[in-house]
Amino acid sequence: MSLSLRQLRAFAMAMETGSFGRAAARLHLSQPALTVQIRTLEETLGLTLFDRSARGVRPTEAGRTLAQSFARILEELDQVVAGAREQAARRSGTVHLAVLPSVAATVLPVALARLRQAHPAIRVLVRDAVARRVSEMLKAGEAELGIGTLPGPDPELTAETLFEDELVAVLPPGHALARRKKLTPAILAAEPLVLTEPGSSVRQLAERAFAEAGLVLRPAYEATYMSTAVALVRAGLGVGVLPATALDLQLAPLLELRPIPVPSMRRHILLLARRNSSLSPAAEALAEVLRATVVVMPKVG
Repeated sequence: MSLSLRQLRAFAMAMETGSFGRAAARLHLSQPALTVQIRTLEETLGLTLFDRSARGVRPTEAGRTLAQSFARILEELDQVVAGAREQAARRSGTVHLAVLPSVAATVLPVALARLRQAHPAIRVLVRDAVARRVSEMLKAGEAELGIGTLPGPDPELTAETLFEDELVAVLPPGHALARRKKLTPAILAAEPLVLTEPGSSVRQLAERAFAEAGLVLRPAYEATYMSTAVALVRAGLGVGVLPATALDLQLAPLLELRPIPVPSMRRHILLLARRNSSLSPAAEALAEVLRATVVVMPKVG
């Protein structure tokens, strides 16, 4: 059985107007063309939907019964089409975004505010996670876009640099190392260190930088959240090695920040997506806003 949308609309309009002629005019068809559509529908269904006479047409009982069901189908279809057009015009849609916690607390809120202003009906569901989980969620289809880092090219993902970030040494108030203008892994190795958990992009960069210097990184404390790491440093429990753009550092003015002039202490923050997978219009809108936001964000990179 093969029913066409034109047949259903012709039938529904004929039922609504009570006349093939008026229905044809409303649908911008000739009356013979509309008659053919309805006759073909009757043949497909094996039912007579209208009784014809010299006085005109009158729906049969079967026609009246089917009209209610077809009306619901057409209404639902019209709603689906309208929703699709809204998404295509970037007036609606939902984006699942996986993002590094440090970016989720700094760049992302500014970007989402700009997105809401331009496209108020687009929803963004945010999942903050360490770099490894960001990639995993993208590959598993749990997120459409990601903001994270990669240790190298990934055949399953596309990667576009949003901005660069660097790791800095975070010193408790009054720490002796505050007299120095910059710090090296060798100097930091002698201190109790506060780092993020294994698997985070920050931890991976720090481990690589220490390894390049012939050192083994042995943190005194590991934290999942940036706020916890900053609190440990503020309490004087160690020296933090954390991203310079972390919002918690900006909110802790008593802490001293010192650069670590090692190239491997810099990280590329990437906009990630599944390769060979088209983005929804809503995701494209978010990506555009993210690119525009990092251009104007102060102290990024």
